Amino acid sequence: MNGRGRGGGQAASHNTMKHDPLPKPEYYTYLMLSLGTYFYSFYEVYLSSKDQEEIIEQEVGLERVTSIWGLKKDGNDFEWSFWMEWARSHLVWLMLGHALLSQFARIFFRKYHPWLLMVYGMAACWLVLGIKGLVTIFLNTLVFYVTAQMRTPIITWLSSGFMLLLLHNESVEEIQRSWYGSENEFYLLQFTLTVRSLFYTSYCLEYSSLQASDDTTFSLPSLMLYVFYYPLFHNGPIITYDEFAKQIYAQDTRRTDFHLPGLVAAISRLVLWWLLAELMIRTMYMHAMYSSYAILEDVSYWTLGGLALAQVLFFYVKYLVLYGFPALIVQLDGVTAPALPRCVSTMYSFTGIWRCFDVGLHRFLVRYIYIPMGGSHSGLGGMLLSTASTFIFVSYWHGGHEYLWYWAALNWTGITVEYGLKKLLALPCLQVRIDQGLSPKTYRRLHAALASVSTALLILTNLVFLGGEQVGKIYWQRLFVQGWPWIPLVMFGCFYCFAQVGIEWSLFLYPKYKGKFPPCSRTTAVK
Repeated sequence: MNGRGRGGGQAASHNTMKHDPLPKPEYYTYLMLSLGTYFYSFYEVYLSSKDQEEIIEQEVGLERVTSIWGLKKDGNDFEWSFWMEWARSHLVWLMLGHALLSQFARIFFRKYHPWLLMVYGMAACWLVLGIKGLVTIFLNTLVFYVTAQMRTPIITWLSSGFMLLLLHNESVEEIQRSWYGSENEFYLLQFTLTVRSLFYTSYCLEYSSLQASDDTTFSLPSLMLYVFYYPLFHNGPIITYDEFAKQIYAQDTRRTDFHLPGLVAAISRLVLWWLLAELMIRTMYMHAMYSSYAILEDVSYWTLGGLALAQVLFFYVKYLVLYGFPALIVQLDGVTAPALPRCVSTMYSFTGIWRCFDVGLHRFLVRYIYIPMGGSHSGLGGMLLSTASTFIFVSYWHGGHEYLWYWAALNWTGITVEYGLKKLLALPCLQVRIDQGLSPKTYRRLHAALASVSTALLILTNLVFLGGEQVGKIYWQRLFVQGWPWIPLVMFGCFYCFAQVGIEWSLFLYPKYKGKFPPCSRTTAVK
């Protein structure tokens, strides 16, 4: 994972100049082949879903709903079903209440605007998590405030790790379950505490880095405002304390405006993303089919590939909704949220997907783990250690399950190989040979060929993350063992087209980076 502003030197910068746009006919050929691959594989998944609908309904279960086209719904993606249920019952209304209070306070009580938001966040927490949930989060806040006063990063990390350990302790879980009448309420507390742990950690580490006289925004009320700020309360996205504080406290001195057309456009995009996600789980039962290993071992190769593409695309659309709505509310508050995830269809490297999918989490990891551990400036050994430490924390933060360690190891390997190739190609002796022997377009095609391998491994690692290690094993066995050599050749051909389209989009969106993924900047939800 490459830190922001940590380039690979003059040679590496020169190397990126090799990425030139392709001739238009060649690019449009890749684009049409990519779209054709997506649409045909999705059509095969749709046919398989309908052919095996009765079996899926008996073995896994489908939801019978009367809304939205009257189609049966695959409700086996726990995260989507969980957040949609909470959104309908409480969260959307509480978010809208926050937005209304924020605008009212900015007009009539500008001086007290942040503190009214803090009080609202605590009241909303009490409403959805009960008094015991509120007290738990408040006590954690006090503990980390005391921890911050020590200004010792190692104590902060030990405290954060201990909090995550307690979250997954069976005895603690049983006590917390007894507070609520449903599993969904318990899981909402778990999700909230897991995300809060990053906010506590960010506050403490920022405080540790300050000079003794520069702590005016590090009071206990400031921490409570950061912790109970409701748009980010349950599920993020992650905003580090330094970014949050310098924006939220600027409300007293600057005016924040938004334009109605931009607001309408942002809401329209959010609704379209939600409709697309709902359409996908009504026409392609990918989550239910992933729950049946027998089905995965029996479907055609096109269906198998379509299921993989549908899974990762649904994950992307899901987080456009889950992060898009809070980002919109945050923007109305005058706080810039992290950029929304970039489309996975245009991703062709491990580095790129970590930089541009969950941008807030990436900033947290780079700022507090990767760079303090040395990063790429500490040589190969330091880079390997920094990246490994980052993935160890990410896996532990997600729950520390066995499949997460496989996922982390695959990502660490992918990042390491990409870093090694980048350094190898930056060697002056190779640079001279590349400059003399390869035209920019030939170099671009070789890059896409290598990127097709990264794309295949990226999708495999995401399948492990989304479906578990057994799903990853089934894909490896069917595609690379049973299907060898023709299936991998066809697959890499498709991924080659995907990579060419992704590089072209990078050149179009970020021309000064010449085909590299930039350190994704913050974007506004309302322009």
